[in-house]
Amino acid sequence: MDAARITRLGLVVHPVRELSAALETIGRWSDEHGVELVQVPAPGQRRSVAALGDPATCDAIVALGGDGTALAALRAGAAAGRPVIGVACGSLGALTAVTADELAGALDRLTAGDWTPRMLPALVLEPAGGEALTAVNDIVLVRHGAGQIAVTVRVDGELFIRFAGDGLVVATPFGSSGYTFAVGGPLLAPGSGAYVLTPLSAHGGCCPPLVLGDESRLAIGLEPGPGGARIELDGQVHALVDAHAPQSLAISRRSDHATLVTLGGGETLLAGLRRRRLLIDSPRLLARDDREAALAAEPESGQVGT
Repeated sequence: MDAARITRLGLVVHPVRELSAALETIGRWSDEHGVELVQVPAPGQRRSVAALGDPATCDAIVALGGDGTALAALRAGAAAGRPVIGVACGSLGALTAVTADELAGALDRLTAGDWTPRMLPALVLEPAGGEALTAVNDIVLVRHGAGQIAVTVRVDGELFIRFAGDGLVVATPFGSSGYTFAVGGPLLAPGSGAYVLTPLSAHGGCCPPLVLGDESRLAIGLEPGPGGARIELDGQVHALVDAHAPQSLAISRRSDHATLVTLGGGETLLAGLRRRRLLIDSPRLLARDDREAALAAEPESGQVGT
């Protein structure tokens, strides 16, 4: 992106969150700098804030909302080869670089080229005989209604596990802090170059989460139960699978798929999880901290008050 030639910015907006301050800021900034604003088509958008525009004609895409909005913007930006800057209209997340209050300054830095690209990997889902699909966070195969689904998982051609249950989650390092983390899967460090498969509510057997190398390839056989199954990409339902209609799917990892704008000094993934109390220290250690803080606050022994 040539900083001196920014003429159009794409917007992806949260469907319901309060965005008036952020929209006012970016509208005023674009008027002052002669930059056109368009709204980029993306899943989950239910309100219009600008004329629709092709992301390929934009110099960058601005996501106003939270991590879910940033994910939608990253999907659109990756397809067009455009960077995305995530703006938190609420609490900061893993993919949002700045808050709404910092938006004008962030746009100035974007225009000046004072930013660093952070390349994010993706997962590639290849249905047998179908078009390849991508996800930045996670791919979820899950039952759609009553009845379990049956899953067969092979890694690089070798059988790993067969199980019946609710389904499975396959996640990138960023995605591992979401759905995967919620169901007891491991966190992956952002620079690990890995991805992880985590079964959902497996009924019996031994089905541990599996961390895979960047070049490993999953082959998944999916047998929907009576209620069918669904395929979700980054939290959005992509397709419904009819009951008793087996599917063969392949999943692999792609490096450097999407570009996230970073401005330096940002919060790390682990620091963000601690701030949001998704990672919490042992109660015993927290109690020890409280005792030590109380002792430090006590007056010195023998000190005479005035």
